[in-house]
Amino acid sequence: MDNTSLTSPGDELSVEQLLDAATDTAPAAALPAEAPPRNLMRLMRKIPVTLTLEVGSADVSLHELMNIAKDSVIELDTLAGEPLTIKVNGIAIGRAEVVAAGENYGLKVVEISDIHLDSLTA
Repeated sequence: MDNTSLTSPGDELSVEQLLDAATDTAPAAALPAEAPPRNLMRLMRKIPVTLTLEVGSADVSLHELMNIAKDSVIELDTLAGEPLTIKVNGIAIGRAEVVAAGENYGLKVVEISDIHLDSLTA
């Protein structure tokens, strides 16, 4: 497998490419002496994740859920003006405020935790 295609900036890896790179069992003797070791962290930088900003949540009964209509207001567990929770793949990693970013919403990070890959896996 040609590893140069895995390290080009901007490329995205398929699951198959990542697994091939991580499980390549070619004997060390077959590799040239000057071949650098694979940098797993460099490969992992290309794995897409989902970043979300959670406004809050509310526990409602099925009865209440069935009665929600167009102008219903549901109180959430987050205070107005309080920073919101930043999540990566459903795991909280920090807090942020909502800002305008051009014509879209954006987030301004106000608190971020150390991000460890072990904490982002289920």
